[in-house]
Amino acid sequence: RLALERAKQFVSSFDRPNIRYRVTLKDNARKQLQTFLETEHPNDAGIVYCLSRRKVEETAAWLKDQGWDALPYHAGLDASLRSKNQKKFLREEGVIMVATVAFGMGIDKPNVRFVAHLDLPKSMEGYYQETGRAGRDGQPADAWMAYGLGDVVSMRQMLLSGDAPEERKRVELQKLDALLGFCESTTCRHQTLLRYFGEEHPGQCNECDNCLSPVDTWDATQAAQMALSCVYRTGQRFGVAHLIDVLLGKATPKVEQFNHQQLSTFGIGKDLAQQQWSSVYRQLVAAGFINVDMEAYGGLKLTEAARPVLRGEKEVWLRRDAEPAKRKSSKAERGSRLREAFAGANEDPLWQVLKAKRMELAREQGVPPYVIFHDSTLLEMLNRKPKNLIELGQINGVGQSKLTRYGDDFLQVLKGAG
Repeated sequence: RLALERAKQFVSSFDRPNIRYRVTLKDNARKQLQTFLETEHPNDAGIVYCLSRRKVEETAAWLKDQGWDALPYHAGLDASLRSKNQKKFLREEGVIMVATVAFGMGIDKPNVRFVAHLDLPKSMEGYYQETGRAGRDGQPADAWMAYGLGDVVSMRQMLLSGDAPEERKRVELQKLDALLGFCESTTCRHQTLLRYFGEEHPGQCNECDNCLSPVDTWDATQAAQMALSCVYRTGQRFGVAHLIDVLLGKATPKVEQFNHQQLSTFGIGKDLAQQQWSSVYRQLVAAGFINVDMEAYGGLKLTEAARPVLRGEKEVWLRRDAEPAKRKSSKAERGSRLREAFAGANEDPLWQVLKAKRMELAREQGVPPYVIFHDSTLLEMLNRKPKNLIELGQINGVGQSKLTRYGDDFLQVLKGAG
């Protein structure tokens, strides 16, 4: 025992107010990622998380083909290659690491401007830990995730088909359900995330997707009854695509093979489009009304929670999915003055020169750029444009040691720009 007396306790909040959380409905995940990078993070360092090693390598190769400086990282890669990629990510600007969850533990790169998920994490704890690798310098950062029905089904399949004891599976499914609730939430993402960890957020963050574009909900009780009834009438062994075909009255070869055109649910859902039915099923699975039946090759099966809905004893309200967002400039999307200032720096030639000088000094000394100065310090230099060492020394992050070592170099850059 340490036998400490009057030891101080430091209690910190789980909140990361500089991170903007966003969950976008998965359509074409690669193109959506490309748009996100082009419009908001064209020159920034970031991490893209994927569930499988194969997807990591394919995504990294695809990003590289699109002109991005992207590297793969997962436990199956040769140790020397992992080390090489990690060092490049830490020491160079604008590198994107595409990785499994094997990457990130012990990584301390302050100016990671985004963390993107192309696949659903396994839990809220995992999501919080992975997104927490963005914005450690306190500057604005994005946590972006593409999420869809396929993620829900595949993640449930993965957990249910594992070799873990039943009790462990039950706990893991509960954690997954909490994450699905976060994805489908209509309230502030910060509030939802903190509430999971037993902490209350004082109010709306006015930064996340739900705060910036409030979500519309609708009474989907009748639609839910149709969707659940279709699962039951078809024998609880078919996937979503087939169920939607039945609801829309499509006489596909598969529908006719199983004689499902004779069911009472055939064609009763023509008032909703295919995309809307996909949204209904996604949210019903996420809410626990439907499970994935592994013995039926991933077919959907009703849970006990579906019973009161089918009996008309319970209402179901679902979120109305937004239309796919059109591309817009990063400035137009920024939710605060701080975000706008940081985004605007990328358009200032002096910002690029300051970063180039920092990179030059970092390479000379064999250290990551942030060891010279953090982005927040460079941003303050850009805004205040100090004219001498005294003024430069008043900027946050410029201590006496760094002022002595780097002051003249950066003043020279600032004077040249003036």
